[in-house]
Amino acid sequence: MTTRKLLVVATAPIDGETLRREVREHTGGDEAEVRIVAPAADLSRLEWLAGDEDEAREEAARVAGDVSEALDEDAPVEAEIGDPDPAQAIEDALRTFEADELVLVGPPQSEAGWLEQGGLDDAVERLGLPVTRLETRPR
Repeated sequence: MTTRKLLVVATAPIDGETLRREVREHTGGDEAEVRIVAPAADLSRLEWLAGDEDEAREEAARVAGDVSEALDEDAPVEAEIGDPDPAQAIEDALRTFEADELVLVGPPQSEAGWLEQGGLDDAVERLGLPVTRLETRPR
């Protein structure tokens, strides 16, 4: 039995059952190792320019904890707060975690913040990994 490595990048909380079902589907019953990265992306441009990330990092910590708890019983899970730029957070995580697949958890594109929209698709395409997008309820 092989171990699948999933990198879950979450900018918003998601229903635990939905995420567990997705992980089981993508691992095909094999063992899974999951790393959760919650980018501190809930920033305005002004907050980003001023380096005022405290509230965004607190929210990211809540998201990481919620997502981690939802998966904890199904697979070994590590959770961390990532760079405010989701594309950079993914690249940073992949330096130490060789994922087989990405699962992007966030709001619908129409509700996404400016950091979530900026260049994420290009970065993901460049990586060449299979990607699953899970939309959360609008904020």
